[in-house]
Amino acid sequence: MENIRPMPPKQEDQSQFVKNSVLYKEFLAEREEILKHKWIESEKVGADIGFEKALLDWIVKHRSSWRDKRIKEARAETKAAS
Repeated sequence: MENIRPMPPKQEDQSQFVKNSVLYKEFLAEREEILKHKWIESEKVGADIGFEKALLDWIVKHRSSWRDKRIKEARAETKAAS
């Protein structure tokens, strides 16, 4: 008898799964914060500082507090939904 393998998920299904994942949503939220930081810091110096510099600066200065705030907000939403 032949080995029957399940059909692999369609590319569309995999793509939708990724877009709906919590990890991907957190990545997008973090990326948006970095882009905001890049814009603010670039405006301060009057020139584009670049994504990499903005990323490293944001991680050092803001990432921990941003994550703490996100966690508190998520807990508050969960509590309110209960």
